[in-house]
Amino acid sequence: MSKKFSTEDILAQVRPTPMFVSQLSADKKIEIIAGHFQGIMETLGLDLKNDSLKESPKRIARMYVNEIFSGLNPEFFPKMTVIENEMQYDQMVLVQDINVLSVCEHHFQTIHGLATVAYIPNKKVVGLSKINRVVQFFSRRPQVQERLTKQIADCLQYVLETEHVGVHINAKHYCVIARGVQDAHSSTSTSDLRGHFKTKHETRIEFLKHCRTKGLD
Repeated sequence: MSKKFSTEDILAQVRPTPMFVSQLSADKKIEIIAGHFQGIMETLGLDLKNDSLKESPKRIARMYVNEIFSGLNPEFFPKMTVIENEMQYDQMVLVQDINVLSVCEHHFQTIHGLATVAYIPNKKVVGLSKINRVVQFFSRRPQVQERLTKQIADCLQYVLETEHVGVHINAKHYCVIARGVQDAHSSTSTSDLRGHFKTKHETRIEFLKHCRTKGLD
């Protein structure tokens, strides 16, 4: 028998992003952000009468609300339905090279990398695409990589009703590449290993050998 979870129940189990629930509609958010971004561009000395620039404040506002920061809106959370583990599968289920595209909350620069996510089923299993969608949802917020890693693990542990969850992210941070130290080669790895992924040596090693730590473009 399948089981559906409400978005409210799931998000209540996930460590929060520092935010509050805005009562503004998406259209109103876009209007306000566009106004602010127009001010930023004018302060920088950009000519908004230019054909190439005049629609940029609205474009950026729509991008922020509907795409890059869509993870701030619970309405974008994927529908999560799990099914009974009738096949009694008790080995690792692993999805690797999941694209991570997020934004650093300190400088609003891009975070881009790859996630590896795994779990050992107990009584429930979930469609594989849901794992990718969970990663995408929590990525689409202003983030720090450590919190993002734990939010993914929190969500899957609750939905799948298993303590055996592993999440690894390896990513490049453009706040390091484009400013400050300006190092284009380094990347950052974070992991959240729970249950057998943390305590059982063989499971830990099996998971970590799948984790992508090189070759980020």
